[in-house]
Amino acid sequence: MFPFLDLAALNLRDETALTEAFQRVLRSGWYVLGAEVSAFEAEYAVACGVQHAIGVGNGLDALTLILRGYIQLGRLVEGDEVILPDNSFIATALAVSEAGLTPVLVEPDSVTFNIDSAAVEAAIGARSKAVIAVHLYGQLADMASLRALADRYDLLLIEDAAQAHGALDAQGRPAGSLGDAAGFSFFPVKNIGALGDAGALTTHDDALAEQVRKLRSYGSSRKYVHEVQGVNSRLDELQAAFLRVKLLRMESDAYARRKIATRYLAEICNPHLRLPQAPAVASSHVWHQFVIRCEQREALQAHLERSGVPSLIHYPIPIHKQQAYHGFANLNLPLSSQLAGEVLSLPLYPGLADTWIDRTIDACNAFRA
Repeated sequence: MFPFLDLAALNLRDETALTEAFQRVLRSGWYVLGAEVSAFEAEYAVACGVQHAIGVGNGLDALTLILRGYIQLGRLVEGDEVILPDNSFIATALAVSEAGLTPVLVEPDSVTFNIDSAAVEAAIGARSKAVIAVHLYGQLADMASLRALADRYDLLLIEDAAQAHGALDAQGRPAGSLGDAAGFSFFPVKNIGALGDAGALTTHDDALAEQVRKLRSYGSSRKYVHEVQGVNSRLDELQAAFLRVKLLRMESDAYARRKIATRYLAEICNPHLRLPQAPAVASSHVWHQFVIRCEQREALQAHLERSGVPSLIHYPIPIHKQQAYHGFANLNLPLSSQLAGEVLSLPLYPGLADTWIDRTIDACNAFRA
């Protein structure tokens, strides 16, 4: 069986450049918040079309520090409600809880799997102060509708862009520039992956950027002077140097992913499988995952395995059914629950061999329920 994701092969494409980056950091003698972080932040801000990119320890911290920054600015207070999709990785909800805010879970759109604007509007109450739009599987959420809602109800609009590096809307605006702030993960399996944990947040907001830079480093803007109670969540120099190398491939890798997705969409023809809908704007999807639906998912996954085709489930348990959020267990979110029981991710990454793509397509078409 070929690998679902061959991280070693992806990274070895840049072995020479990554080794040079390591040597550069090693020889510098400066390993935390130095020249590499500053350079990556400047380069990533340009890539995302924003004024500020701030490197932090991971994607969860990126979202948490955005929320904590808004608390410091008085835009949010403890207990305020933040609306987010139920069918997301749990980090989206954990960030809200860690910041002392209250998650409000809503259903996704049945076609895109992204947060449903109508469900968001129905959930808005007196304590609602923010919405987190997750660009799930690499496809931009309907940010125009969400922006209109946010403006109408005076809500902050935050992007969870952990899976959407390089996605562009119809106007050519990148993920990370479409809300008030955005959180990115550079976990190794992401479309831009570090060689360890790493994250960043992006924003146009000078005041928020100032607060987050303090919060990520013990609440300090000057050594031994601590204005707020911060944390230690700093992108380290080594990961920043690696990410500068990886960033150079963002556009070409997105193109490679779209080519594979186009083949899957055109050539997988099985009435038992529900494929994702091709986006109206091709650039709005960077295909972090290619996710199909099947009512007989376990049988399909077993069939694929027998055919030598790997697959994964993203995500088998919705947030409201996680033990960590047992207080939400009685919520009625049927679509999220249905998706959790039907979704299956097929292999898709730059360098995936044509023979493996062929095998995946043939195996999907040969499945019989």
